[in-house]
Amino acid sequence: MRERGKTPRGPSPLVLTFALSVVLLVAVSGWLLTDPATTRADALRTGGLAAGAVVALYALWLNDRRRQVEEGRQRVERERHELELLRAERDRERVTDERFARSVELLGHDADQVRVGALHALAALARDRADYSQTVLDVLCSYLRRPFENPNLGKEHNLGDESGLGVERDLSNERDLGAERELQVRLTAQRLIVDLLPPAGSEQASFDLDLTGASLEYFDLSGRKIGELSLRRATLLSRTNFNRCEITGPAWFTDATFGQGRLRGHFHCQGATFHDRAWFHRTEFGFPVYFTDTAFRGESNFRKAIFADEAILRDASFGSSLDLDRARFAGYADLRMSGRPHPVSLYNTLVDPGLVPDLVKLPPFWTLSPLPDGSARITDPRS
Repeated sequence: MRERGKTPRGPSPLVLTFALSVVLLVAVSGWLLTDPATTRADALRTGGLAAGAVVALYALWLNDRRRQVEEGRQRVERERHELELLRAERDRERVTDERFARSVELLGHDADQVRVGALHALAALARDRADYSQTVLDVLCSYLRRPFENPNLGKEHNLGDESGLGVERDLSNERDLGAERELQVRLTAQRLIVDLLPPAGSEQASFDLDLTGASLEYFDLSGRKIGELSLRRATLLSRTNFNRCEITGPAWFTDATFGQGRLRGHFHCQGATFHDRAWFHRTEFGFPVYFTDTAFRGESNFRKAIFADEAILRDASFGSSLDLDRARFAGYADLRMSGRPHPVSLYNTLVDPGLVPDLVKLPPFWTLSPLPDGSARITDPRS
């Protein structure tokens, strides 16, 4: 009695093949023996060939089945391997996202050493995962955009105390210590930004930096390649270095201030290349500025810029327009640029009183026109 639920199995293909080969052997041999001209040996040989052909066909079919099974097994193994890789990749992405979220969270920690560690963790993440580079740079820039009162810009005094006795209490040291610790964190963020940028002239993709309103000190991007650079309303203190820097996107320095921090500052931008527009509209240069051999390939705008100290544009090249409308030069100025920008705008471009002509080096055809207040206007009779 068959067990309930089980389908009866038929004979195996091997048994069927063996039976068919025996039937063919007997049938073919018997049929050939009916011919008197055929010997028994020939009849058996022909019958054996027919039976052998059936066995050979079975062997071919069996080999094909094995091949299909092997291909199926390999396909299953390949799919399983791909699923393992996909799962591992998702696990890595999950771990990476957790690392990123945890590091960003630690940027708000009260301890400055914890914030420094979080910055290094973000930089390590960007080095491990190239697709995180721009995101990490955005986070580092956003940290530098946080409001920060640099201790070099002044001190505060609190007059009076809780007892009302009018005793002067100087809180500048307490405030400066906290600001100094924060400054060290910010300097770390600046260095990590530079480390993550590709070198100038490389084939690597460039990354954008948005440092709008940031307070920066000793900012050094020399020899680095940048995409779009935004330093609108930024404060750059002490030495700022853009030497041999390559900026492939627009560069925005609108309303930026370059001033003295711990040391007397300089703005070095020698041998740099601006592939797109360079906007220094209303920028205040409170210390010497050096644009020697700098290439401005897009529009250049220095409208209402203030050069409070030396301004060196010696051998700077301009591939497009140059706007110096209402710019003011208060120190030694060497404007002997390479070639003539086209077009150039010199509306009310002034040199402060007291600067003798020897302290103002102009390109050919540019002239100084004295004004009643002792200042002079730079003009180009050809324009």
